[in-house]
Amino acid sequence: MDYFARKKIKEILSNQIDDLANVIVLGWVRTKRTSRNIAFMEINDGSTLQNLQLVILNPDKFPLEQINNGTSLRIKGYLEKTENREQAIEMKVEELEILGEAPADYLLQKKRHSFEFLREIAHLRPRTNTFGVINRFRSKMAYAIHQFYQKRGFLYIHSPIITTGDAEGAGELFRVTTLDLARLSNDGGTVDYSQDFFSEEAALTVSGQLQAELLACSLGDVYTFAPTFRAENSNTSRHASEFWMIEPEMAFCNLDEMMVLMEEFIKYLFQYALEEAGEEMEFFNKWIDQGRIKTLEGIINAEFGQISYSEAIAILEKAKQKFEFPISWGCDLQSEHERYLTEQYFKRPIMVTDYPKDIKAFYMRLNDDQKTVAAVDCLVPQVGEIIGGSQREERYDLLLNRMKEAGMDIDKYQWFLDIRKYGTVPHSGFGLGFERLLMYLSGMGNIRDVIPFPRTPGNARF
Repeated sequence: MDYFARKKIKEILSNQIDDLANVIVLGWVRTKRTSRNIAFMEINDGSTLQNLQLVILNPDKFPLEQINNGTSLRIKGYLEKTENREQAIEMKVEELEILGEAPADYLLQKKRHSFEFLREIAHLRPRTNTFGVINRFRSKMAYAIHQFYQKRGFLYIHSPIITTGDAEGAGELFRVTTLDLARLSNDGGTVDYSQDFFSEEAALTVSGQLQAELLACSLGDVYTFAPTFRAENSNTSRHASEFWMIEPEMAFCNLDEMMVLMEEFIKYLFQYALEEAGEEMEFFNKWIDQGRIKTLEGIINAEFGQISYSEAIAILEKAKQKFEFPISWGCDLQSEHERYLTEQYFKRPIMVTDYPKDIKAFYMRLNDDQKTVAAVDCLVPQVGEIIGGSQREERYDLLLNRMKEAGMDIDKYQWFLDIRKYGTVPHSGFGLGFERLLMYLSGMGNIRDVIPFPRTPGNARF
């Protein structure tokens, strides 16, 4: 008896299977063309952008009238190489089984739908070419991140999703509670968090950094790659309420040493995308942004520049370009300022260091001038900041003063202070938003389109 093994379409089309091999293929119908003596279908199983062509030499044997686009099938047959055709391999069908029917009004016909419309049909969105590519690309780049750090001896650590602190100090938190909110609303009283599940106010994490610092100061080099949450009522194309962050923390590491790793990290990911996700990058370069590959190659080959925040302000103040947001020392750089620096003035990626302490987080190391902190933002063309980080304040007294200045509850963060009490060391870390990275690599214009199930204000469906 002939042996039939299930094969993925990606494996079949990569010419890893012999001609005339007996195979089983499972997937969803993309197109169907029938005549009296022959029928053709294209089927896709999600493993690749390309479809496999099915050839049915005796169509009367099969219930083709029940098969519409979107129908799922189990196909048994043999492969045959073709010549002078777009696809080098096709499958001759011997047996066909309908696994799941699809109606004639299946939403994904040949008509192109807007990205906005596709967000409303999450059950079908990943079957489209664009979002099939996006999801495969997301998987590959997640693997690349782990590969980068694992090769360098970093430990992958899991920071908590539920916390009682706010690493960013912005207060944009999603509260976590088991209290009866309806009763509290009716009573109109204050919330007694001592009666809550954790006996104190808790929230979804905005960052795993503080916990990563704790582990780095015992384990050395660590990284966390996990979801984070911001209750920021923003509907811009770059903001989501739930997103993934990559946050490495390195013990015995100063700002300069960290910047070397930042540049290596960016270039590694960009190179990986071009070499290991070629199908996806070619798709982006053709259908999303025709200059995308050239942009990435430019950054890979560039020598990153470095200037201080004060130098950046001086450059911007002398610029002939008119900015929407005024420039003065002490202001937070906006995207338009960052893009001017990297696109027009330096024409390459740059690291901007030593920001005013008043516009940066409490945990950043105070410089000797007492006005700035050892922070860095990496700026790239077209978006501005792509990674931000700092050397952390390892001196107990100075960190305590910064926390008091910020009006923080010291008792709540005493554990964080205590890292500096027992064998403190210089340490540094940075954060990269995974979705922001995917947007930059792909050229996609909206963060909602690089995450399978976007969470934004007013939207938590699916």
